[in-house]
Amino acid sequence: MVEGPGSVSGAPHLPPGFTDTFTSRYVDTGDVRLHAVTGGQGPALLLLAGWPQSWYAWRLIMPALAADFQVVAVDPRGVGLSDKPRDGYDTGTLAADMVALMAALGHRRFSMVGHDVGMWTGYALAADHPERLERLAVAEAAIPGLSPSPPLFHGTQANDRLWHFAFNRLSELNELLIQGKERVFFGHQFATKAVRKLPDHAVEHYVGPSPPTPTPCAPASRSTAPSTPPSRRTSGARPGGWPFPSWRSPVRATPETWSRRPCGSPPTTWKA
Repeated sequence: MVEGPGSVSGAPHLPPGFTDTFTSRYVDTGDVRLHAVTGGQGPALLLLAGWPQSWYAWRLIMPALAADFQVVAVDPRGVGLSDKPRDGYDTGTLAADMVALMAALGHRRFSMVGHDVGMWTGYALAADHPERLERLAVAEAAIPGLSPSPPLFHGTQANDRLWHFAFNRLSELNELLIQGKERVFFGHQFATKAVRKLPDHAVEHYVGPSPPTPTPCAPASRSTAPSTPPSRRTSGARPGGWPFPSWRSPVRATPETWSRRPCGSPPTTWKA
């Protein structure tokens, strides 16, 4: 039995009676150790979510499915409590992981539901291991190699939703850019991709609690403030002269707030 954050015993706000039916376990496939949540009676049903979700994405429908199936909701390699090797993230390997997982649990044949990236893995599993699947249900993703490749540039709405695809394909630089800012990165993904706004506890399940609020810097004395407002930038300015708002500054420079500045910045550094 697995305990702690990321497991059934450590997950917040589960449906009533969830822990009476489902338990967390580690399953060693021989190549990787996977974390799976299992429970229920009947034919085996594998649930595989998309990026960046874990088994927790299925929690609300798992109790109903457990009435008719032996449910297996898994964290694939690289996600949740499963091992995170440096390679093996192609769909063929991920599909082989699922076959090995279900075999280790005693299920020679099983049904599967794949969502998002889980759909890609499900399709690869059906193509490479058709003898293992009873049924396959897939949703919400284009299948690489079968669906037309999207253009490099989209319209604004598509760019706002799909920008992370190219970002995630970077090697190492992307991880350096979000290091220490995982809550900002993943919080944005959940806020913009969810059908409804996720409560804070759901976001914290993936990225941890919010960091403590830093102690505000003492404002500079009025005598050190400039006698005139900082000059307006022209680069990237909107009509009217004001620049686009910057996330770097908690306030817009005005006569009332000239003496306020980010911690560590000298009084003469302005980021309007």
